[in-house]
This record gives sequence, C-alpha cells and structure tokens, in this order.
Amino acid sequence: MEISIEFFPPKTTDGLDRLEKIRQQYNAQLNPAFYSVTYGAGGSTQAGTLQTVRMIHGAGDVVAPHLSCVGNTRALVAELLSHYKELGIKKMVALRGDLPSGMGQYGEFHHANELVEYIRSQTQDWFHIEVAAYPESHPQAKSPEKDIDFFVQKVRVGANSAITQYFFNCDAYFRFVDEVSRRGVDVPIVAGIMPITSSAQLLRFSDACGAEVPRWVRLRLQSFGDDTLSIKAFGEEVVTNLCEKLIASGVPGLHFYSLNQAEPTLRITKNLKLTKS
Repeated sequence: MEISIEFFPPKTTDGLDRLEKIRQQYNAQLNPAFYSVTYGAGGSTQAGTLQTVRMIHGAGDVVAPHLSCVGNTRALVAELLSHYKELGIKKMVALRGDLPSGMGQYGEFHHANELVEYIRSQTQDWFHIEVAAYPESHPQAKSPEKDIDFFVQKVRVGANSAITQYFFNCDAYFRFVDEVSRRGVDVPIVAGIMPITSSAQLLRFSDACGAEVPRWVRLRLQSFGDDTLSIKAFGEEVVTNLCEKLIASGVPGLHFYSLNQAEPTLRITKNLKLTKS
C-alpha cells in the first residue's frame, strides 16, 4: 500500500523554505511514494506549482503536478506537458478544476476526460495520469450514476489510477469501487484522507466540495468550541479509525491532504504503524 502527500504551492520564498523542511520531515519518517502539487483555481498558482514541482523533483522525490481544465488552452497545456517532460516528470494529476470567482467559462477543456485524452494524444504513455474520484458524488453531478459515467470515461480515455475526494464514510468508498468495477474498470482508486485539525476549516471545506461530515462528528467538533487540543485529539482518533478500516479492506493507497503541515498526518501514520520511527 502506497502513502502519498498533497502540497499546495507557497506564495513566498519563506513559505517554500518551510515546505522544504516539511518535505524532509515526511521523507525521514514516512518516505511517501510521491508528492502531488495543486494548481489553483483557473491556473492561479501556475508559476508557484512549477516552482514547487522543480524543488521536489530536484531533491530526488517523485512529484505529480496537478493540471486542470479551467482557463487552459490546448497550446498552454501542450507547453506545460513539454516542460514537465523535459524535467523528467512522469506522473500527473488531471482535473477539471474549479472556476475562480468572476470567471464565466472553463476554456477549451470543459471536462477532465477531454484533458486526459489530450494529454495522451500529446505524450502517449509518458505520464502516469491520476484523476479525481468522488465516492459521495461530485457536488455538481446530475446523479450518482452520471458521476460514475464520467469517472469511467476518464479511465477509458487514458487515466491510470485515481485519488478520491476526502470522505469519512468507508461505505461510500467501497460502494464506489464496486460500482466502477461492475462497469469493467479496475484501476487503483486511492483514498483521499483529510486530517482534522480545525472544526471551522473542515466544515467550510466540506460544505464547499460536497464531502459529507457525519452528524455525530460534526456535533462533537462543534461541542469543543475553541478547544483546539480536543479538536485535534478527536480528529486524530476519527481519521486513524477510518484509515484502519480502509487498510484492513485492502485499499491500494492513502493520499493525505496535508495543507502543507507534517504533524497531523505523521501522528495518524504513526498510529497506523506506518512511520519509520
């Protein structure tokens, strides 16, 4: 089973230096299979994504840049693909992405399957392409069935594997895997994991992206008020238990949405006996 970590591009040089130290912490204790680097809404962090990818790749780690449809033209995507190929990057996360505030249209690619198909047409099998999966359905999907249709389409045009949106309900993940398997799709579907460190932040993220926070978890978090230590201890217990169930059922990997922090993820992986120390 693989462990991987998501970073977002820091906005400052100091932030990049801090991220480098965090990466070193992960390598010393966990040695992730790869790091992914996000690509802001509408490509808003394109320069930062490239800079962060270069830093991680230059240090000798496997890195997977995110690439989204929103705001991108075929010419710009071709330029980015060529640049990543020249660097020797072999893994990529292809997403539809979100429209930033004020942007009224997506650009030349409307759906992730179009982006995956274009990447394959330009680079053949050079990149291992990861795509997104939504066990609880994409918030804009017309129905769960339509959402699975889109996922299957992404795989059939060239995706190698998938990383899920984070979730706290194992049954949703297992049902999604079973549904796509029944449609003849058998790529690895890695579970996206969100450590809980802030009640307000988690609920805000979850409401925006459609991830369901179970009522009992939501109420317990709210009951702690501003007691940060209790929130973190409870969150660590909830996410550790979730990961234990996934591992026991043979999940192919865990992908931690780190929010550029090391300690929350490393505490969970230590509980799971996955760290070196």
